[in-house]
Amino acid sequence: MPVSQPPVPAKLVEKLQQYPELIDRLQDVLNDVEAKPPSIIPRFERAVDALEGRLDSFMVEARGELERMRASADPGLVAAAESKFRLISQIGLKQFWIGDEALWQYFK
Repeated sequence: MPVSQPPVPAKLVEKLQQYPELIDRLQDVLNDVEAKPPSIIPRFERAVDALEGRLDSFMVEARGELERMRASADPGLVAAAESKFRLISQIGLKQFWIGDEALWQYFK
C-alpha cells in the first residue's frame, strides 16, 4: 500500500516527540517537495535539501529562544531552552537521519 505523504525520517520523529509542531513543519516541507513539478534535481535530493533548510531554521529559532530565556533569568526556562537547543543541534546533523529507508523509497 503506498504511503499517502512523504515520511519524515523516523529518527527525527523519535527525537522530536515532545515537539509535534516541529514534526509538522518537517512534514510540510516534504509535502512541498512532493507537490512541486519534476525538475532536473532528483526528488530525493530536493527532499534532503528541504529538510536541511528546515532543520537550519529550527537551529536559528532554538538559539534565539535560548537567548531570550537566558535574558529572563528563569532557571527552569533556561534549562528547557538549553535542552531543546542541544536536541536541535544533534538532529541537525544530516548523518543522524540521512539513512532513512522510508524517505529514500518514497522519493527514489
